[in-house]
Amino acid sequence: MSAHCQLTGRAPTFGKQISHSHRRSSRRFDPNIQRKRYWLPSEGRHVRLTLSTKGIRTVDTIGIERAVARIRARGGRV
Repeated sequence: MSAHCQLTGRAPTFGKQISHSHRRSSRRFDPNIQRKRYWLPSEGRHVRLTLSTKGIRTVDTIGIERAVARIRARGGRV
């Protein structure tokens, strides 16, 4: 599963892991990605979205219809 949110565009960021002796090694910070299924009444079908937890809260606030419209405006496929 790709570690990016379809709605907010959140993707992994990169940084350094610092040990006790202060040696640095590269690491990756992944967003909390979930696959969630929503009913899309305008099309009469379910859609499965890959969303970050912030994206899930955004869908709860603005509704699935506007969220799908935003995803399609960004060029995403639903």
